[in-house]
Amino acid sequence: MRDGDVIDISLSELSLRSGLNSALVKYYFGNKAGLLKALLDRDWEAIVTSVDALVAKDGWAPEAKLRRHILKVVDTFYEVPYLNRLTMRVIRESDDTEARRIADCYLSPMYRAYESLIGDGVAAGVFRPTDPQLFYFTVTGAADRFFSARLVLKHCFDQDTLTETLRDRYREHTLDIIMAGILAR
Repeated sequence: MRDGDVIDISLSELSLRSGLNSALVKYYFGNKAGLLKALLDRDWEAIVTSVDALVAKDGWAPEAKLRRHILKVVDTFYEVPYLNRLTMRVIRESDDTEARRIADCYLSPMYRAYESLIGDGVAAGVFRPTDPQLFYFTVTGAADRFFSARLVLKHCFDQDTLTETLRDRYREHTLDIIMAGILAR
């Protein structure tokens, strides 16, 4: 999924790339939908754990925490560029109970983290009041759009890979733009 910049991969392609029999997917996950759900859970659990740890860190200024978080979001989308598209697909294809579980376990904790990070910064006088919900969409959208745009890179800029150098340039650019929008000064 990462290599092809897609979220739809066939079980036969998965078997070919992994060298494993597609029956193992069915055995462990039930079907392809079960595999995608397990992948989503794996990736999001790591993210939520990391964000919770950052919010709980004592001795870090709100600005330092938010800067660290934004850099990590870009790094995460570099590693798993399909994350947002996969999340939306699994939610869209799930029943209400499963969609609510995903929201409660993964998306709502991110919103609460933004409430805390932004609220702490506003209270400290370093951030201007900012809607945490819209901030979530801004940060996620900035990372998702860039790392799902390989075809734009290829056809507009004759670049067919997202290199670490390009990721690092984008990290700094995104950090500068977002922080300039939220800082009180």
